[in-house]
Amino acid sequence: MKRLLYIAAVALLTAACSNENEELNTEKLVPVTVQVSDFSISLDEPETRAAQNIADYAGIKVITLAFYDANGTEVYKTTRQKSDNTTYTTFGRFNLNLYKGSYKMVVLGYGQSEGDVFTLTSPTEAAFTGAHARETFAATQPVSITGTNAVNLSATLNRIVSKLMLYSSDYRTEDATNIRVTFSAGGKSFNPTTGLALSNDGLTNTVSISSEVGTPSSSVSYLFLASDEQSIDVTIDVLNTQGNSISHRVVNSVPFKRNRTTNLTGAIYSAPITSTFQVDADWLPPYEVSF
Repeated sequence: MKRLLYIAAVALLTAACSNENEELNTEKLVPVTVQVSDFSISLDEPETRAAQNIADYAGIKVITLAFYDANGTEVYKTTRQKSDNTTYTTFGRFNLNLYKGSYKMVVLGYGQSEGDVFTLTSPTEAAFTGAHARETFAATQPVSITGTNAVNLSATLNRIVSKLMLYSSDYRTEDATNIRVTFSAGGKSFNPTTGLALSNDGLTNTVSISSEVGTPSSSVSYLFLASDEQSIDVTIDVLNTQGNSISHRVVNSVPFKRNRTTNLTGAIYSAPITSTFQVDADWLPPYEVSF
């Protein structure tokens, strides 16, 4: 009988300790809500544009949210696809729990197409490891959880890439299939905190030509710069179905700036090798739009 009473006492004591630990852990976890409903956009050309929600902006198809502790260790990370609304109630709104402490919050919004691969490794390292870089917005900020009350955070994302629009002044030929644009500097990896490229070794962007034969074409490339403004040599190759270059052009010292578009216009398909390109190098006053 004494043995049974002893076992029962031990069981009760164990249960009490277990409940106490659960209560302590619960007290340490603080509910956190992150709202990524606002971001700012600078446009090169002034235009009238109605306010819209982040879910309606076509350039952002994916949002990645991450928290890192004071040692730089990842404690939370999630990625949501705009196309998969089974993973969220409101695109851009996150609910999570964090323990008391100091954190670095990283929020990235970016474009995505089939075959794209994106990685976020730390507050200072992220990369598009596939064939293309995409339009990218970023926000980082310190977060301190000191009490047990719910915490509401907001993040305003800013575009951190530079964009090249390549326009042909001549017409697509029948044997032209793809356009390959090679940048002598910049890269596809970047520091989310600074928005600058991690590598300045350059990159290559190859895209299919969507325009009909006998019509002008346009193509877009994104890249991360090593500084806010940078001059980069741009090499343009028109490729046939075998991947061979049938037209080769080099444009030296093309100006780029973060959150700006550089328009490059010239003969691509039929002009002689001595043809020149025109560079739209003037940055028009930005038009700030808050969504």
